[in-house]
Amino acid sequence: MLSERLEKELNSQINKEFYASYLYLSMAAYAEDIGLEGIAHWFRLQSEEEYEHAMKIYEFVNEKGGRVVLEAIDKPQTEYKSVKQLFELALEHEEYVTDSINKLVDLAIAEKDHSAVVFLQWFVEEQVEEEDSVNSILDKFKFMREDGMGILMLNKDLGSRE
Repeated sequence: MLSERLEKELNSQINKEFYASYLYLSMAAYAEDIGLEGIAHWFRLQSEEEYEHAMKIYEFVNEKGGRVVLEAIDKPQTEYKSVKQLFELALEHEEYVTDSINKLVDLAIAEKDHSAVVFLQWFVEEQVEEEDSVNSILDKFKFMREDGMGILMLNKDLGSRE
């Protein structure tokens, strides 16, 4: 059984994961609109992954006898000044989610909910991967010139993500 507070915070995390899915889908739509289908593909896959994260928490709350309460999802940003900004904002959002997951772990530890602590460890590890993935893309921008060739190469590379 989940404590009332942990149930509330897990529900909040479900909302954050659904928002992340929505945000990345918005970024995919932007990339597609400017003709960068590979980058759009990468963000669509990120969107699907975030949806799966939300559902993973959704299922955990139900398994623990809690009640999932879905809230409204905020409208994501739809205009961006550059492709690089997409990834900068993605990293910023992943850091926000990491902080949120860490606070959930702290709460689960404080409440001595060992099953929640074990469950949340997967998300702790996943956030390391998420931040690293976006950081490695941002690292590539350091080597790009203004002629757009680097963006096209990145577009091709990210389009091959499975």
